[in-house]
Amino acid sequence: MVSTISGFSLILFIAAVASSISAAPSAALVGRKVFDVRSYGARGDGKTDNTMAFTKAWKDACQWKGLPRVYIPFGTFYLGAVAFTGPCKSRISFIIKGTLLAPKDPNAIKQDSWIIFRYVDYLTVSGGGILDGQGSYSWPLNNCRQTHNCRALPMNMGFQFVRFSRLTRIKSINSKMGHLNFFSVQHFDITRVNIKAPGDSPNTDGIKIGSSNHMKIHHVDIATGDDCIAILSGTFNLDINKVNCGPGHGISVGSLGKFKGEKSVQGLIVRNSIFNGTSNGVRIKTWPSPGEPNLVSNFLFKNLQMIDVQSPINIDQRYCPNPPCSFQSFSKIQIRDVKFQNIWGTSTAKEAVKLQCSKNVPCKNVQLFNINIVHRGRDGPATSVCENVGGWIGGKISPPSCIR
Repeated sequence: MVSTISGFSLILFIAAVASSISAAPSAALVGRKVFDVRSYGARGDGKTDNTMAFTKAWKDACQWKGLPRVYIPFGTFYLGAVAFTGPCKSRISFIIKGTLLAPKDPNAIKQDSWIIFRYVDYLTVSGGGILDGQGSYSWPLNNCRQTHNCRALPMNMGFQFVRFSRLTRIKSINSKMGHLNFFSVQHFDITRVNIKAPGDSPNTDGIKIGSSNHMKIHHVDIATGDDCIAILSGTFNLDINKVNCGPGHGISVGSLGKFKGEKSVQGLIVRNSIFNGTSNGVRIKTWPSPGEPNLVSNFLFKNLQMIDVQSPINIDQRYCPNPPCSFQSFSKIQIRDVKFQNIWGTSTAKEAVKLQCSKNVPCKNVQLFNINIVHRGRDGPATSVCENVGGWIGGKISPPSCIR
């Protein structure tokens, strides 16, 4: 009798285990859900204002306890200014397959970026879609190249207080001002992103980064009218790898030293990248102002090709883009521990290497190793310019270094 009961119990136990195993995959899928913006009334006709539909889809997805995905299918979705705000209850994906179309009128966007993600962790924005800022209607309004007090037009997409996230396989075109803006972002990966605007479009920076850390930018193509990447106050531990830049103003640190309360910039790597037809290659720029002392340090620029770049290597501590300028003051920003290694190609200007540092705080430990930049103009071969800079050289150096 005991044996019979035990056998029967064993049969029930085996059946229960088998049932739980077969049910496990279904249980795992319960948390996965797609929030298609069309289910909220969005229409991809290029005319319908889809701001409310996108906002509702995000709100529901953000509150979903599982693996939510906001999904924008193929089509052209007109979208007004929108902010997708967290925190969300789980990891969330924002998948763009179609084209998002911004308002032509910049006055219709009352925030610094057309599309903003803020206070979100574990966010993925992807899908292969396009962000079209329709900037050509706004560029005539931009006079930032003539005056400091210019009108700030909205950028295409911004990330604020976002952590452990990534942006991949997205194309941003014709932004009104900059394309992608990152502020107070941590542990963020940017890859397979394409950024494009005409070379003469004003202030259309590709990627702007401020007060952020532990970011990676790799396998990115940027063609624009300003800095391909601008690295601003308070940024550290940034790794830039395999970027194609051009046209544009190159990859720039700064400008710094113009405003109060700025923070230091430390720990930057730029490697394995190509600059084609840009006004600068790699540049550090600070204002000659009596501002607060600060530090720029621990930089490595390595394995970079320059193709007809006007100023391939440039430290400019007398930065002043809107003359006339007063150079009676000197920058208080200390630049030190900067390495330029294995940089080659062609310069359109005779002064291919410019290291113009501050008289107040001369640059320290600037290293040049294996530099080979050629200038083929009628004014003679490439030269170097040095002011208030100390460091050392190694390997083949052309043009001849002026570091002593």
